[in-house]
Amino acid sequence: MTEKHDYKQTINLPETAFPMQANLAKREPETLARWLAEDLYGQIQQATAGRPKFWFVDGPPYANGDIHIGHAVNKVLKDMIVKAARLDGFDAGFVPGWDCHGLPIELQVEKKVGKVGSGEEGRIDAKTFREKCREYAGEQVERQRDDFKRLGVLADWDRPYLTMRPAYEAEQLRVLAQIIDNGHVVRGFKPVHWCLDCGSSLAEAEVEYQDKQSSAVDVKFAAADPADLARRFGIADASGAAFVIWTTTPWTLPANQAIAANMELDYALVDFVKAGRVVIAAELVEATAKRWQDQATVLATNKGEALEGAKARHPFAERVVPLILGEHVTLEAGTGLVHTAPAHGVEDYAVGKRYQLAVDNPVASNGVFLAGAPLVAGQHVRKAEGPIIEALQASGALVHLATITHSYPHCWRHKTPLIFRATPQWFVAMDKQGLRSDALQAIAATDWIPDWGENRIREMVAGRPDWCISRQRYWGVPLAVFTDREKQELHPDTASLLRRVADRVEADGLEAWFGSTPGDWGIDDTIYEKGTDTLDVWFDSGVAHQCVFKSMLPEQLDANGLAPQADIYLEGSDQHRGWFQSSLLTSVAMRGRSPYKQVLTHGFTVDEQGRKMSKSLGNVVAPQQVTRTLGADVLRLWVAASDYSGEIAISDKLLARMADAYRRIRNTARYLLGSFKDFDPSTDLVAPDQLVAVDAWAIAQAVALQDELKAAYGRREFHLVYHKLHNYCVTDLGGLYLDILKDRLYTLPKASLARRSAQTALLHIAEALVRWIAPILSYTADEIWRMLPGDRSVTVFAQPWYAFPAVPATTIDWQALKAVREQVKKQLEELRVAAQIGSGLNAKVTLYADGPVANMFADLGGELRFWFITSGAAVLPLAEKPAQAVETALDGGERIYSLASASGDPKCERCWHQRADVGQHAAHPTLCDRCISNLDGDGELRRYV
Repeated sequence: MTEKHDYKQTINLPETAFPMQANLAKREPETLARWLAEDLYGQIQQATAGRPKFWFVDGPPYANGDIHIGHAVNKVLKDMIVKAARLDGFDAGFVPGWDCHGLPIELQVEKKVGKVGSGEEGRIDAKTFREKCREYAGEQVERQRDDFKRLGVLADWDRPYLTMRPAYEAEQLRVLAQIIDNGHVVRGFKPVHWCLDCGSSLAEAEVEYQDKQSSAVDVKFAAADPADLARRFGIADASGAAFVIWTTTPWTLPANQAIAANMELDYALVDFVKAGRVVIAAELVEATAKRWQDQATVLATNKGEALEGAKARHPFAERVVPLILGEHVTLEAGTGLVHTAPAHGVEDYAVGKRYQLAVDNPVASNGVFLAGAPLVAGQHVRKAEGPIIEALQASGALVHLATITHSYPHCWRHKTPLIFRATPQWFVAMDKQGLRSDALQAIAATDWIPDWGENRIREMVAGRPDWCISRQRYWGVPLAVFTDREKQELHPDTASLLRRVADRVEADGLEAWFGSTPGDWGIDDTIYEKGTDTLDVWFDSGVAHQCVFKSMLPEQLDANGLAPQADIYLEGSDQHRGWFQSSLLTSVAMRGRSPYKQVLTHGFTVDEQGRKMSKSLGNVVAPQQVTRTLGADVLRLWVAASDYSGEIAISDKLLARMADAYRRIRNTARYLLGSFKDFDPSTDLVAPDQLVAVDAWAIAQAVALQDELKAAYGRREFHLVYHKLHNYCVTDLGGLYLDILKDRLYTLPKASLARRSAQTALLHIAEALVRWIAPILSYTADEIWRMLPGDRSVTVFAQPWYAFPAVPATTIDWQALKAVREQVKKQLEELRVAAQIGSGLNAKVTLYADGPVANMFADLGGELRFWFITSGAAVLPLAEKPAQAVETALDGGERIYSLASASGDPKCERCWHQRADVGQHAAHPTLCDRCISNLDGDGELRRYV
């Protein structure tokens, strides 16, 4: 008696046994809870112990606010790299971290308790303020940690590194001590970017450029000695002449100390109808006359070097200033003469130092001009331009006034314009001990992904000024130094003092320094003053290359107490001027080499139109919402599929496509799992030399794909991994091999060699596939792994690449078979659309060919029909080809034609093939001979398909 078979019961699991895509949002939290309860990360580290080490240092996100989609991209990429390293046979740890000091946290705490020295409940002292900052940062860490866990990121979440932990803070001070020992730290009264809202200096990485409207003024500085000027131009009379400068920062004029010219440029003494007799660059006379709407007559010219030493009167201060020479003076804008205030500009400071100009800073830290400042004493710099311009107009010194829009430095936090302001600060000197050149060599020795990252950071390091590492804030690691009150030099034992401070901080926290007096350290406070500055937060995070290992992995330090070089750093493209650079400079300054071997940079997230994420535009995609609806694996798949080398587009529509792609991969895994219901690898695995030919070929294809995936993972080309995986599941497996196998899995005796051969091949493929997807689809890989037959006690995340068995090569030209199959599929679809057939099993195929290709197809014999999934397939000579047969071009140049047509034979109730032998046996009137043999006999033999 025949039994009608339900195919789904044979090769598919029940719906509840494997997650549907729509269930991810519900099932993933359950999986995560199990991971945490079982300490999955600890299991992984235990299972991979003893392997070669892969060192990854996590760039710390700032502990302030919920994570956004950019954070998700960053952490998922890192997680994929660490998991892929384990596939490569490494012991790869992931110690996550957070940046916990600095102004953003101070600002949030100020909103709650007020500034130090104020507050609704009375005066807030600095110690209490720091306690509140520490408390706030801890709260933020907890919120962000939960979101990162939900993304499927496997890390040492119970032991993250925090820059506010005493052990980390102490090691940071020891790093500073070593950098001081190496001669890189200097004291300087230099102009730095100063935020009036922060009340502090800013590092280069904290500066962003935005368009700003400014008043552009052309200002006369009258020649102090017209006779001297006449001699320099070789004329008899220069009376009434003036030098004209152009500036977009009129508020800096009170600090002017000189006028700079370029020695190589030609300068002209020009008689203007309206402006009078002035000196400007000769090449700019015509453009200046047009800008001023004036007419000019050139009286004389000479090289800029002839002007050096000339004198000019400040337009409203009681001082005479010199003409000096500087290479920074160009013809790009203005008059070719540059107003020079060493207290308010880096180039001005540098040229002023050469000429020993006074670094006169008339502006206090709150942006108010000090007493004694000419014209604007007591006024704020943001309100000083009006009075200055009015005074220039009244005195006749203002030649021209305009409003321009230009790129201008702004605070990255407050988005407000910065000023350059000379203050006493501590700097890591770029050239004093060759740090710049050493850093450039380290950059060249590093592997940069994408490769344009190397040029970007090289240009930044080559042109950057000294690094200002001091901040005038409360919440941070103290710049724990003592300075000679008179000489403003470091105490001679600074490095050893810092190490003493570090030991106390590690034991008792930051208040061991903040709450101490010089006497507590054996310092005479009549000679030395105790530092009150904190370290730049970029220094905090930049020394993670040492502090993480000392505070979290001390056993990994070498004999000198130094941490190993990281295999990779990974952050967004803005970190070339931020963390990548601060890490590089501190590492090179400390130990003479880069902290990393490889650096990967990813772009920023944008919407489908390339616009930045903005609440006002309504295009923000929150990772929390994605995990609640689609699931973390869909989000992870989107990260993998995106080319991170540029901007990374995201939208609900793109995520929906990813959900669909996920579903296809998942359905492939579902098919594989369903085929193992009655398969025990310990007894049923088929030896390689006994495999059906197509099974051996499928394994060989998987081996080749694994090699490609290894290379793509190794190059961090996750988008290629995604495309190859997706194409494999949809085309090579779902569209070909798995489709062909249905008949064998359904119709053959359960324990037959051919059926076990198929299951063997599928198991090898499943063993590989689950590893391939593990770095990306982590939740899904974990669930697949636990459902595969065999011992699964060691997690998939500790597995290396799958070791495939060596399978014998076949003589079959599978590429030719695939090409013809594609052509046949088109013909079958045409027959189906024309309602001549319902499926391929209602049809038969005839091939027409001669020579070797005909022999190869004919050798498959009766198994050829299983390749096409038709009820019949035959090979005839090319001479018998009918006109309607369709040609398929093969790589070898051979000709082969195919013709599909409806079959008129009866249908077998069991295998659904339409065969002439259906009904030939009285005991089984609805079955074909093959099915009868499979049910009552020894079963059919399969050699090829």
